[in-house]
Amino acid sequence: MNTAVFCVHRDNPDPRAVKAAGAMLREGRLVAFPTETVYGLGANALDEAAVESIFRAKGRPQDNPLIVHIADAADARRYVRAVPEGAAALFKRFWPGPLTVVLPKSPAVPDIVSAGLDTVALRMPSHPVALALIRAAGIPVAAPSANVSGRPSPTCAAHVLEDLDGKIDAVVDGGSCDIGVESTVVSLCEDEPVLLRPGRVTPEELISVLGSLRQDDAVTRETAPEAAPRAPGMKYRHYAPRARLILVRGSEQAARSRILAEARLAPGPVGVLCFDGETDRYPGMTAISYGDRDDALSLAKRLFAALRALDQTGCRTVYARCPDDRGMGLAVYNRILKAAGFEVIDA
Repeated sequence: MNTAVFCVHRDNPDPRAVKAAGAMLREGRLVAFPTETVYGLGANALDEAAVESIFRAKGRPQDNPLIVHIADAADARRYVRAVPEGAAALFKRFWPGPLTVVLPKSPAVPDIVSAGLDTVALRMPSHPVALALIRAAGIPVAAPSANVSGRPSPTCAAHVLEDLDGKIDAVVDGGSCDIGVESTVVSLCEDEPVLLRPGRVTPEELISVLGSLRQDDAVTRETAPEAAPRAPGMKYRHYAPRARLILVRGSEQAARSRILAEARLAPGPVGVLCFDGETDRYPGMTAISYGDRDDALSLAKRLFAALRALDQTGCRTVYARCPDDRGMGLAVYNRILKAAGFEVIDA
Protein backbone atom coordinates (compact mmCIF):
# COMPACT_ATOMS: atom_id res chain seq x y z
CA MET A 1 0.00 0.00 0.00
CA ASN A 2 1.33 3.44 -0.91
CA THR A 3 0.80 6.17 1.67
CA ALA A 4 -0.67 9.27 0.03
CA VAL A 5 0.67 12.65 1.16
CA PHE A 6 -1.55 15.75 1.13
CA CYS A 7 0.55 18.89 1.62
CA VAL A 8 -1.51 21.77 2.98
CA HIS A 9 -0.94 25.22 4.47
CA ARG A 10 -1.22 25.20 8.25
CA ASP A 11 -3.59 28.16 8.53
CA ASN A 12 -5.39 27.88 5.20
CA PRO A 13 -5.52 24.20 4.20
CA ASP A 14 -6.62 23.34 0.66
CA PRO A 15 -10.32 22.36 0.96
CA ARG A 16 -9.92 19.74 -1.78
CA ALA A 17 -7.15 17.94 0.08
CA VAL A 18 -9.03 18.15 3.36
CA LYS A 19 -12.21 16.84 1.74
CA ALA A 20 -10.35 13.90 0.19
CA ALA A 21 -8.66 13.00 3.48
CA GLY A 22 -11.96 13.37 5.35
CA ALA A 23 -13.65 10.98 2.92
CA MET A 24 -10.90 8.43 3.58
CA LEU A 25 -11.57 8.63 7.31
CA ARG A 26 -15.30 8.26 6.75
CA GLU A 27 -14.62 5.14 4.66
CA GLY A 28 -12.73 3.48 7.51
CA ARG A 29 -9.19 4.22 6.35
CA LEU A 30 -6.21 5.51 8.34
CA VAL A 31 -5.10 9.12 7.95
CA ALA A 32 -2.32 10.82 9.92
CA PHE A 33 -2.76 14.53 10.54
CA PRO A 34 -1.15 17.38 12.48
CA THR A 35 -2.44 18.72 15.77
CA GLU A 36 -0.93 21.46 17.90
CA THR A 37 0.68 18.74 20.08
CA VAL A 38 1.94 15.90 17.81
CA TYR A 39 0.74 14.17 14.64
CA GLY A 40 -2.17 11.83 15.26
CA LEU A 41 -3.12 8.61 13.45
CA GLY A 42 -6.81 8.99 12.81
CA ALA A 43 -9.65 6.55 12.18
CA ASN A 44 -13.43 6.71 12.41
CA ALA A 45 -14.03 6.37 16.16
CA LEU A 46 -17.45 4.78 15.56
CA ASP A 47 -16.09 2.07 13.22
CA GLU A 48 -14.63 -0.85 15.22
CA ALA A 49 -12.78 -2.30 12.23
CA ALA A 50 -11.18 1.06 11.46
CA VAL A 51 -10.09 1.51 15.07
CA GLU A 52 -8.68 -2.02 15.10
CA SER A 53 -6.49 -1.08 12.15
CA ILE A 54 -4.87 1.67 14.27
CA PHE A 55 -3.66 -0.95 16.74
CA ARG A 56 -2.30 -3.13 13.93
CA ALA A 57 -0.48 -0.32 12.13
CA LYS A 58 1.19 0.95 15.32
CA GLY A 59 1.76 -2.40 16.99
CA ARG A 60 -0.13 -0.87 19.90
CA PRO A 61 -1.22 -2.98 22.92
CA GLN A 62 -4.96 -3.53 22.94
CA ASP A 63 -5.32 -2.36 26.54
CA ASN A 64 -4.05 1.15 25.71
CA PRO A 65 -7.09 3.45 25.24
CA LEU A 66 -7.38 6.02 22.45
CA ILE A 67 -8.39 9.68 22.48
CA VAL A 68 -11.50 10.71 20.53
CA HIS A 69 -11.06 14.03 18.69
CA ILE A 70 -14.05 16.26 17.98
CA ALA A 71 -14.43 19.63 16.26
CA ASP A 72 -17.19 21.13 18.40
CA ALA A 73 -17.41 21.06 22.20
CA ALA A 74 -21.17 20.47 21.94
CA ASP A 75 -20.44 17.09 20.33
CA ALA A 76 -18.98 15.84 23.61
CA ARG A 77 -22.50 15.16 24.90
CA ARG A 78 -22.97 12.49 22.23
CA TYR A 79 -20.10 10.38 23.54
CA VAL A 80 -20.37 10.76 27.33
CA ARG A 81 -23.15 9.96 29.79
CA ALA A 82 -23.08 13.49 31.22
CA VAL A 83 -20.99 16.65 31.16
CA PRO A 84 -20.43 17.70 34.78
CA GLU A 85 -19.86 21.30 35.79
CA GLY A 86 -16.08 20.81 36.03
CA ALA A 87 -15.88 19.40 32.51
CA ALA A 88 -17.95 22.25 31.09
CA ALA A 89 -15.61 24.74 32.78
CA LEU A 90 -12.57 23.00 31.30
CA PHE A 91 -14.12 22.96 27.82
CA LYS A 92 -14.82 26.69 28.06
CA ARG A 93 -11.32 27.55 29.27
CA PHE A 94 -9.10 25.17 27.28
CA TRP A 95 -10.99 24.00 24.18
CA PRO A 96 -10.03 24.05 21.45
CA GLY A 97 -6.58 23.20 22.78
CA PRO A 98 -4.16 20.63 24.19
CA LEU A 99 -6.38 19.21 26.93
CA THR A 100 -8.00 15.76 26.99
CA VAL A 101 -10.83 15.14 29.45
CA VAL A 102 -11.80 11.63 30.58
CA LEU A 103 -15.48 11.07 31.39
CA PRO A 104 -17.88 8.10 31.65
CA LYS A 105 -18.64 7.08 28.06
CA SER A 106 -21.95 6.67 26.32
CA PRO A 107 -22.95 3.50 24.43
CA ALA A 108 -22.12 5.33 21.18
CA VAL A 109 -18.40 4.77 21.77
CA PRO A 110 -17.18 1.26 20.86
CA ASP A 111 -15.39 -0.57 23.66
CA ILE A 112 -12.26 -0.98 21.52
CA VAL A 113 -11.72 2.80 21.61
CA SER A 114 -11.61 2.84 25.41
CA ALA A 115 -9.78 -0.51 25.73
CA GLY A 116 -12.80 -1.95 27.51
CA LEU A 117 -13.01 0.81 30.11
CA ASP A 118 -16.31 2.51 30.87
CA THR A 119 -14.74 5.90 30.19
CA VAL A 120 -13.74 7.86 27.10
CA ALA A 121 -10.98 10.43 26.56
CA LEU A 122 -12.18 13.47 24.56
CA ARG A 123 -10.25 16.33 23.00
CA MET A 124 -11.00 19.24 20.69
CA PRO A 125 -7.69 20.20 19.04
CA SER A 126 -6.90 23.80 18.11
CA HIS A 127 -4.80 23.10 15.00
CA PRO A 128 -6.60 24.53 11.93
CA VAL A 129 -5.83 21.46 9.81
CA ALA A 130 -7.07 19.02 12.47
CA LEU A 131 -10.32 20.93 12.94
CA ALA A 132 -10.91 21.21 9.20
CA LEU A 133 -10.28 17.49 8.72
CA ILE A 134 -12.61 16.38 11.52
CA ARG A 135 -15.35 18.65 10.17
CA ALA A 136 -14.84 17.37 6.64
CA ALA A 137 -15.01 13.77 7.84
CA GLY A 138 -18.22 14.45 9.77
CA ILE A 139 -17.32 11.87 12.42
CA PRO A 140 -15.41 11.73 15.71
CA VAL A 141 -11.80 10.70 15.05
CA ALA A 142 -9.94 8.28 17.30
CA ALA A 143 -6.26 9.15 17.13
CA PRO A 144 -3.17 8.17 19.10
CA SER A 145 0.21 9.53 18.04
CA ALA A 146 1.14 8.55 14.46
CA ASN A 147 4.21 6.46 15.22
CA VAL A 148 5.17 2.86 15.87
CA SER A 149 4.17 2.13 19.45
CA GLY A 150 6.91 3.04 21.91
CA ARG A 151 8.89 5.25 19.52
CA PRO A 152 9.30 9.03 19.92
CA SER A 153 6.11 10.77 18.89
CA PRO A 154 6.06 12.50 15.48
CA THR A 155 6.14 16.28 15.29
CA CYS A 156 6.29 16.51 11.49
CA ALA A 157 5.05 14.44 8.56
CA ALA A 158 8.54 13.06 7.86
CA HIS A 159 8.52 11.37 11.28
CA VAL A 160 5.16 9.75 10.46
CA LEU A 161 6.47 8.37 7.18
CA GLU A 162 9.67 7.18 8.87
CA ASP A 163 7.56 4.85 11.03
CA LEU A 164 4.38 4.16 9.07
CA ASP A 165 5.00 4.64 5.34
CA GLY A 166 3.12 1.88 3.54
CA LYS A 167 1.17 0.92 6.65
CA ILE A 168 -1.41 3.71 6.55
CA ASP A 169 -3.50 5.26 3.80
CA ALA A 170 -2.53 8.93 3.96
CA VAL A 171 -0.71 11.73 5.77
CA VAL A 172 -1.94 15.31 5.79
CA ASP A 173 1.29 17.32 5.96
CA GLY A 174 0.58 20.62 7.71
CA GLY A 175 4.14 21.36 8.81
CA SER A 176 5.71 21.06 12.25
CA CYS A 177 3.62 20.90 15.42
CA ASP A 178 3.57 23.91 17.72
CA ILE A 179 3.83 22.27 21.16
CA GLY A 180 5.67 19.00 20.56
CA VAL A 181 4.36 16.80 23.40
CA GLU A 182 0.96 15.16 23.71
CA SER A 183 -2.05 16.76 25.38
CA THR A 184 -2.62 16.98 29.11
CA VAL A 185 -5.05 14.27 30.24
CA VAL A 186 -7.31 14.84 33.27
CA SER A 187 -9.94 12.44 34.56
CA LEU A 188 -13.20 13.67 36.10
CA CYS A 189 -14.46 10.17 36.91
CA GLU A 190 -13.55 10.17 40.61
CA ASP A 191 -14.37 12.28 43.66
CA GLU A 192 -11.37 14.49 42.89
CA PRO A 193 -9.96 15.40 39.46
CA VAL A 194 -6.89 13.31 38.57
CA LEU A 195 -3.98 14.28 36.32
CA LEU A 196 -3.24 11.18 34.23
CA ARG A 197 -0.73 12.72 31.81
CA PRO A 198 0.97 16.15 31.97
CA GLY A 199 1.11 18.40 28.92
CA ARG A 200 0.91 22.03 27.83
CA VAL A 201 -2.01 22.71 30.17
CA THR A 202 -0.24 22.68 33.52
CA PRO A 203 -1.44 21.34 36.89
CA GLU A 204 -1.58 24.92 38.16
CA GLU A 205 -3.90 25.93 35.32
CA LEU A 206 -6.17 22.94 35.96
CA ILE A 207 -6.37 23.76 39.66
CA SER A 208 -7.34 27.34 38.83
CA VAL A 209 -10.47 25.96 37.16
CA LEU A 210 -11.20 22.80 39.16
CA GLY A 211 -10.13 23.93 42.63
CA SER A 212 -8.15 20.74 43.33
CA LEU A 213 -6.19 18.09 41.46
CA ARG A 214 -4.55 14.80 42.39
CA GLN A 215 -1.59 13.56 40.35
CA ASP A 216 -1.69 9.88 39.39
CA ASP A 217 1.38 7.93 40.50
CA ALA A 218 1.99 6.88 36.87
CA VAL A 219 3.05 10.44 35.98
CA THR A 220 6.44 9.94 37.67
CA ARG A 221 6.51 6.24 38.63
CA GLU A 222 6.53 2.98 36.73
CA THR A 223 3.13 1.32 36.38
CA ALA A 224 2.63 -2.23 37.64
CA PRO A 225 2.54 -4.76 34.75
CA GLU A 226 -0.96 -5.92 35.69
CA ALA A 227 -2.43 -2.40 35.86
CA ALA A 228 -4.88 -1.30 33.18
CA PRO A 229 -3.92 2.14 31.81
CA ARG A 230 -6.69 4.73 32.13
CA ALA A 231 -5.24 6.99 29.45
CA PRO A 232 -2.55 6.86 26.74
CA GLY A 233 1.04 7.16 27.92
CA MET A 234 0.44 5.70 31.39
CA LYS A 235 1.86 2.21 30.83
CA TYR A 236 4.64 0.63 28.77
CA ARG A 237 7.85 2.25 27.59
CA HIS A 238 6.93 5.27 25.50
CA TYR A 239 8.65 7.92 23.40
CA ALA A 240 11.88 5.91 23.34
CA PRO A 241 14.79 6.00 20.89
CA ARG A 242 16.39 2.74 19.77
CA ALA A 243 19.36 3.40 22.03
CA ARG A 244 19.37 2.75 25.76
CA LEU A 245 18.38 6.09 27.31
CA ILE A 246 19.49 7.06 30.82
CA LEU A 247 18.19 10.18 32.57
CA VAL A 248 20.79 12.07 34.62
CA ARG A 249 19.61 14.36 37.44
CA GLY A 250 21.81 17.06 38.91
CA SER A 251 23.49 20.40 38.32
CA GLU A 252 25.20 21.04 34.99
CA GLN A 253 28.66 20.39 36.44
CA ALA A 254 27.67 17.30 38.42
CA ALA A 255 25.70 15.82 35.53
CA ARG A 256 28.50 16.45 33.04
CA SER A 257 31.11 14.83 35.30
CA ARG A 258 28.93 11.78 35.83
CA ILE A 259 28.09 11.44 32.13
CA LEU A 260 31.76 11.66 31.14
CA ALA A 261 32.64 8.99 33.70
CA GLU A 262 29.76 6.69 32.71
CA ALA A 263 30.48 7.10 28.99
CA ARG A 264 33.94 5.59 29.37
CA LEU A 265 32.32 2.32 30.43
CA ALA A 266 29.36 2.33 28.03
CA PRO A 267 29.44 -0.01 25.01
CA GLY A 268 29.50 1.41 21.49
CA PRO A 269 28.86 5.01 20.42
CA VAL A 270 27.51 7.28 23.16
CA GLY A 271 25.14 10.22 22.76
CA VAL A 272 24.06 13.05 25.02
CA LEU A 273 20.73 14.86 25.04
CA CYS A 274 21.61 18.21 26.57
CA PHE A 275 20.55 21.85 26.77
CA ASP A 276 21.44 24.77 24.50
CA GLY A 277 25.05 25.87 24.95
CA GLU A 278 26.24 22.50 26.27
CA THR A 279 26.95 20.47 23.13
CA ASP A 280 30.70 21.26 23.12
CA ARG A 281 31.16 19.98 26.68
CA TYR A 282 31.00 16.28 25.82
CA PRO A 283 34.12 15.42 23.76
CA GLY A 284 34.04 12.13 21.90
CA MET A 285 30.26 11.88 22.14
CA THR A 286 27.37 12.89 19.89
CA ALA A 287 25.71 15.74 21.74
CA ILE A 288 22.35 17.11 20.60
CA SER A 289 20.51 19.95 22.30
CA TYR A 290 16.77 19.79 22.84
CA GLY A 291 16.20 23.38 23.98
CA ASP A 292 16.82 26.08 26.55
CA ARG A 293 16.99 24.60 30.07
CA ASP A 294 14.96 27.57 31.37
CA ASP A 295 12.28 27.35 28.67
CA ALA A 296 10.12 24.25 29.02
CA LEU A 297 8.19 25.13 25.87
CA SER A 298 11.35 24.97 23.76
CA LEU A 299 12.31 21.65 25.37
CA ALA A 300 8.87 20.19 24.64
CA LYS A 301 8.88 21.35 21.03
CA ARG A 302 12.29 19.87 20.22
CA LEU A 303 12.44 16.78 22.43
CA PHE A 304 11.05 14.09 20.11
CA ALA A 305 12.91 15.38 17.05
CA ALA A 306 16.14 15.32 19.07
CA LEU A 307 15.54 11.72 20.14
CA ARG A 308 14.94 10.73 16.53
CA ALA A 309 18.08 12.60 15.45
CA LEU A 310 20.12 10.63 17.99
CA ASP A 311 18.75 7.43 16.46
CA GLN A 312 20.21 8.48 13.12
CA THR A 313 23.71 8.66 14.64
CA GLY A 314 23.77 4.99 15.63
CA CYS A 315 24.35 5.69 19.33
CA ARG A 316 23.88 2.65 21.54
CA THR A 317 23.65 4.57 24.82
CA VAL A 318 22.25 8.08 25.34
CA TYR A 319 22.48 10.14 28.53
CA ALA A 320 19.79 12.81 28.93
CA ARG A 321 20.06 15.96 31.02
CA CYS A 322 17.04 16.20 33.32
CA PRO A 323 14.64 19.15 32.95
CA ASP A 324 12.94 21.03 35.76
CA ASP A 325 9.73 19.16 36.62
CA ARG A 326 7.66 22.20 37.57
CA GLY A 327 4.82 23.67 35.48
CA MET A 328 5.14 22.79 31.81
CA GLY A 329 8.45 21.13 32.67
CA LEU A 330 6.53 18.24 34.24
CA ALA A 331 5.37 17.19 30.76
CA VAL A 332 8.94 17.12 29.44
CA TYR A 333 10.19 15.28 32.52
CA ASN A 334 7.39 12.71 32.18
CA ARG A 335 8.27 11.99 28.54
CA ILE A 336 12.01 11.60 29.14
CA LEU A 337 11.42 9.48 32.23
CA LYS A 338 9.20 7.07 30.27
CA ALA A 339 11.56 7.10 27.27
CA ALA A 340 14.31 6.00 29.67
CA GLY A 341 12.15 3.22 31.06
CA PHE A 342 12.58 4.94 34.45
CA GLU A 343 16.37 4.39 34.39
CA VAL A 344 17.74 7.37 36.32
CA ILE A 345 21.16 8.39 37.70
CA ASP A 346 21.37 10.99 40.47
CA ALA A 347 24.61 12.89 39.87
